[in-house]
Order: sequence, then structure tokens, then C-alpha cells
Amino acid sequence: MSNPSKPGKSNKPRPLSIAIVGHTNAGKTSLLRTLTRDVRFGKVSSDPGTTRASQSTDLRLDGRCALRFIDTPGLEDSVALLEYLHDLPGDTRPERMVAFLNGPEARKTFEQEAKVLRALNEMSDAAMYVIDTREAPLPKHRAEIDILSGCGRPVMPVLNFMRDAASRSEEWHEALREGGLHALVEFDVVAPFIGGEQQLYATLTTLLPAQRAHLVGVMETLAHQEKQRRASACRVIAGALIEVAAMRHPLCAEKWDDDMQRASFVRAFRTLVQARARRAADDLLAIYAFGANDAELAELPELAGRWEDDLFNPELLKQASLRLGKGAAVGAVMGAIVDVALAGVSLGAAASTGAAIGGALSGGWRSAWRKISGRLRGMQELTVENAVLALLAQRLLTLTVALMQRGHAAQEKMRALQDAPIVETLHLEMLEDARAHPEWARARKGSIAISAERRTLENALVRELTTALEARLKNAQHAHRAG
Repeated sequence: MSNPSKPGKSNKPRPLSIAIVGHTNAGKTSLLRTLTRDVRFGKVSSDPGTTRASQSTDLRLDGRCALRFIDTPGLEDSVALLEYLHDLPGDTRPERMVAFLNGPEARKTFEQEAKVLRALNEMSDAAMYVIDTREAPLPKHRAEIDILSGCGRPVMPVLNFMRDAASRSEEWHEALREGGLHALVEFDVVAPFIGGEQQLYATLTTLLPAQRAHLVGVMETLAHQEKQRRASACRVIAGALIEVAAMRHPLCAEKWDDDMQRASFVRAFRTLVQARARRAADDLLAIYAFGANDAELAELPELAGRWEDDLFNPELLKQASLRLGKGAAVGAVMGAIVDVALAGVSLGAAASTGAAIGGALSGGWRSAWRKISGRLRGMQELTVENAVLALLAQRLLTLTVALMQRGHAAQEKMRALQDAPIVETLHLEMLEDARAHPEWARARKGSIAISAERRTLENALVRELTTALEARLKNAQHAHRAG
């Protein structure tokens, strides 16, 4: 990470540079973390004056610097500085600004402000003026607007903390109109609105018409990357669902008849399923450039549980109403059947019932024959019921939507959206094909070749999950507009 050079010091053209300016603790460094998806950039703190010197970071797309952002210290005494600027020589505000930056007070009384204005005046093409909308517009803010405009660079206000109940956005809209700043954008750096990043750059193009083609290219690349992230997320979820559906835990009948051994057997199986679910969640976090510690895999109020709670909790399944498929009876056809269902894990003697046979055959003849032969050898099996698979899909989709609306400066562990619909129609009957392939449960990246049959199933699931994800995103956008 290096500071951009002043123009003229190198023959190499300077990249399009944007200064991030604003009052202390408005969220400038947080904005840059979110725009660059870099949780390590700068220092984010509620203490005032955390950033004391200008520093730059690049938005790199396709291996090249697409934009250079300059993080600046907070403006601290704008009212006094504005009065001082009025008394300096010069016929225009930019002339008086140059006089100030070359004068003694830029190294004394107004040293912090001079760092900001020098970055804007000498190293930047425009500024994003970050505003904490939880504060009322005060004289210090109006002085900041006047001072920043005096640099002769386009200034785009970024209204931050818009999701906060204390946001005074209407007051800020009016204050900015009075200050002559009409091209602005609402962008919550901790919880960005879906589409907010595109809107930010689109607004910037109106202030930098000569850079429009470049900025449109940035927007197109970012949109393509976001599309790839969504596709990758749906593939992660599909892979997890296939592997969990293919899981089967065999146990000899003698051990199954022992209550303690059976309970231990079921616990071990649940642990396997939970571990695979957690691995999928970690993969989703990585896709969106978050670490495993950035989420506790959060509360789902509608299901009265947490991401790390037991997926088999009977009450969760009952509330979700997620029993799908054609019976989906689990276990041996001829003998006791282990059913991981809405009532919990129970042992049902259903060898002679048509429902049991129909449920077993729904996994295919190969699966049915394997169950029959296993039963003849005195084996029992535990597999995952469709209700559990549907619940897992819902949770991972909810996590994906939450990640798409989380800024990389967020300090609190992530929690899923409270207003997101938890239950939609998911057609997961196709997962019955996975029950005939227990080897799919052991799939690991690079460990086995993915068969054409599994790839076909995975692609079909990705399409189903993509439709569900897009529906959730539309709901989130409608909720934002309605709010």
C-alpha cells in the first residue's frame, strides 16, 4: 500500500484517484474497506481521530488498478478554517486554497485539515464526502462543504448509516441542496443496500463525464464479479445438499438394538451433517471475502434457532413446514426404519407398509436393492430426511443474502436479515437421486472425479437455488424502496 505520487513526478499516468473526506468518525475508512472488500485496510474505531495521515488503497480489477482511493484524516475545525480562508489573498476560492496550503498555518493550527485538502487538491480527481446521517447538519458541516468546494474538484456526498433508526437523511438532503451538492448517493458502509455500489459509481460518472467510459467499465466488471459470486454461492449450497443427501450411516442391528449405542450413533451422524453445513457456510464467507470469525451464523428468528443449532431440532422443522418429497422414508426396506423427520429421530417398524417401500424406491432401484441386501446382512442405516435438506438450503440462502448486504467494516458478528423470507418453495425432490450414490457424500475438492451424473444434478440444483436467491434479492430491494 503506497501513497499516490503527485502529478508530474513520473511519466506513468496517474490512475483515477478519489479522495475520501469528511468529519471525524463519519465512516471514511469503513467505506474503503467495503468498496475494496478488504477487511484489513486502515483502522476502524469509534474513537475520534483514528486516521491521522492520508493513505491510499487501490481497487484492483482483473489484475490492474482500476481506481485509487485516498483515505484522509477527519476534518476537525472547519468553522475556524473557513474564517481563516476568507482573509487569505486570492480572487477565487481555489487561489485562496493554494495560499493556505503554502502558508504557515497549514503546518500549525490547521495541520490535519491541510492533509485532507492537500490530498484532494494535489492528488485527486474528485472527492467522496462521507456523512454520518445520525448527526444533524451543523455549522461545522456547512463549513466543510464550503471548504471542500473551494478546492475546485467535484464533491459527491455519501450518506452513511442510512439503515440506522437515528438517521436524519431528510435533513441532510435539504442541507446538501442548500450547499449546491445535488449529485449524492445513499450508501450504508456497514450494511450496503443491494445495488448500492453500482449506484455510487453511476452517480460519480455525472461528476466526472470525461471519465465516464472508465467508470462504466469499472461498473461492468464489478457487476460481472458479483454475478460470479452468486453463481459460486449457489454451487457451494448445491454441493453441500448433494453430499448431505448422499450421507448414510450404517450400523449392525445388534448395536442398533442397544439404546445407548443407538443414541451415540445418531449423535455421530448429526455431527457429520452439522460439520458439512458449517463447511458450506465457511465457503460462502470466503466467497464474499469474509473470515469464519466474521459470523456466528446467525439467528433465524422465524425458526427460533441459530445457525449452529441442531438442524434436526423437531420444533425448527415443524415451524418451517419443510417436509417435502414422496414419503422419503429412510432406512432399510425390510426391517426397522430410521426416520429423521418432523417428530425427531424415531424407530419405526414399517417393513410391511407401502409407504416405507415407496419411500425407499424413491431413491431408485439400485438404492432399494442396496438397502435390501444390507438388511439381509443385519444392517441398519440412517440418512437425512428431505425436511432437513430443505431447512439447510434455506439457512444457506439466508446467509448468502446477508453476506451480500454486509460491509467489510462491520465490527459486530454478522446476523441474518430479520425481514428476509425464510420459507419459499424449493423443489428438492431431485436430491433423491443422490441417495443412490453414497460415494458422493465423501466428495472433496480434488479427491475424486465428479461424475457426469452428479454434475447434471448439481447444475439442476444450481438453477433452482439461483431462482430462489434472485427472489430473495428482489424482496430485499423492495423492502429498501418501501423503507
